[in-house]
Amino acid sequence: MSRKLRSAVWNYRRLILVLLTPPLLLPLPLLVAAKEAQCAFVLLLMTIFWMTECVPLAVTAMLPAIFFPVFGIMESSAVAMAYFRDFHFLLVGVICLATSIEKWGLHRRIALRLVTAVGVNPAWLMLGFMCGCGFLSMWVHNTSAVTMVMPVVEAVLQQILRVGEGAGVDDDGGLRLEEVRVEQVKGGVRCVKKNFPDDHQVAAPAKRSARDSMICKAMCIGVAYASNIGGIATLPGTSPNLIFSEYLHQTYPECNCIHFGNWLLLCLPVSLLMMLLTWAWLCWLFIGSDVRSLWRRGGERSEREKATSKVIEDEYRALGPMSYQEAFTVVVFVLMVLLWLTRSPGFIPGWSSFFSHHADYVTDATVALLLGLVFFLVPAYGPSRSYETMISWEDFQTSMPWKVALLVGGGFALAEGTKESGLSRWVAELLSPLGSLPVLATVAVACIIVTTVTELASNATTITIFLPILSPLAEAIQVNPLYVLIPATLCTSFSFLLPVSNPPNAVVFAYGHLDVMDMVKAGLGTNVIGLLAVLLAVTTWGVPLFSLDTYPDWAPPRNATTP
Repeated sequence: MSRKLRSAVWNYRRLILVLLTPPLLLPLPLLVAAKEAQCAFVLLLMTIFWMTECVPLAVTAMLPAIFFPVFGIMESSAVAMAYFRDFHFLLVGVICLATSIEKWGLHRRIALRLVTAVGVNPAWLMLGFMCGCGFLSMWVHNTSAVTMVMPVVEAVLQQILRVGEGAGVDDDGGLRLEEVRVEQVKGGVRCVKKNFPDDHQVAAPAKRSARDSMICKAMCIGVAYASNIGGIATLPGTSPNLIFSEYLHQTYPECNCIHFGNWLLLCLPVSLLMMLLTWAWLCWLFIGSDVRSLWRRGGERSEREKATSKVIEDEYRALGPMSYQEAFTVVVFVLMVLLWLTRSPGFIPGWSSFFSHHADYVTDATVALLLGLVFFLVPAYGPSRSYETMISWEDFQTSMPWKVALLVGGGFALAEGTKESGLSRWVAELLSPLGSLPVLATVAVACIIVTTVTELASNATTITIFLPILSPLAEAIQVNPLYVLIPATLCTSFSFLLPVSNPPNAVVFAYGHLDVMDMVKAGLGTNVIGLLAVLLAVTTWGVPLFSLDTYPDWAPPRNATTP
């Protein structure tokens, strides 16, 4: 009987948590009759639901629309307005571009071209795949970047590890490129494999040496980590960056110091430094510490290197010349980046200054949406075929992360509620004693906490929870809020430890080359590398970029943060 009871409790644990959490938190708003306590109830409830995923993340994100009007914190119409921001238009435009890149196969051409440029030595090959995935994740969703690159990686690995005739190759001699579809489930993600006979895992041949196994581990982990590392380099590269940007504009309306150009100047060096150090760390951990062979010039290549080179060259040759659709996508991509960089560069007037009376009205979202909608208008083929646009609405629907859009909207509503209720001012006063610590120590502690939490919760959830806490902390200790928020935002993307930490980790784990402990060992070192790289950036070249050493005029003065 007790076993059945335990089984029933375990099976219904999510429902039990949903039913028990609100009554346990209810004394807070009942005993403390203040809007701050009522908002804290909503904040704690959403945090628990987001962390445990007892209900879908997007469903939890809608709780402010229920509780804020009930508690009298905000009107229902005001809460609804908080759910849709400039961020969502930027996301739509970027997803349109990503959809075209994936639909017409431009991602494979980019990845294979980078790999052929670095050579077939295992370490250089890993760097090539990491650079390819990192570059893609600067412009598309991290999960999309991994799912674009991993089929090519798996094909190369199967060729390297092939034992016996026909392993890893189709009956017609062509290379078999498996794909993985990612689905959100409880506790993270589930990867559904396609084109696998009998639903077996993608696995290397049974007979392989320890070194072969280590090469597989290194390449798979490298691709997963590269997607997160590349994503931090640009504002649209990953959800936490976009959430931070919109939160900053919402909380500090007079702050116009974050845009595509200066974010790239700050974070691209961080991304490159992390990419190189992570590559070196994975080489040492999995491939070996002997790096002399990396600089070998000339000489006869091994049979394995010849086979690997042939696979990559055949794959690239099979793509044929660049198609019209790929060329058009490249043109739009380059144009979008140039318009982002030149909109308001800071050191010279940008093209937005042509709108003299309303230059601030035009944002990066305006550019992304304009060029994104072009894909719905431009024909994909010539007049000899029926009119078909570069992407269809069905293509867009498949790629658009609606869950993220709603999750981010819930975060904006929560942030607005903490401001309206006075909870943010109360938190600022509570945290003011931290001002006695060195500023760098406070930033480092915040980064460590965020990095720890993001291993267990989604990146978007983590940054949504911490932004309303860290910004009043910065105000309380009279530090430029950017000095705290930027490193915390970047560290939110450092979820490297577990397969369930983020979807890219789960995608590569599904290919069957990794154990959990492989990812834990590699992730610990990569987290340290990321934390040190971020702290280096905000204490050196980040200071003149954003005036981090001064308390800005756009932030509230000290007396405004006290209740």
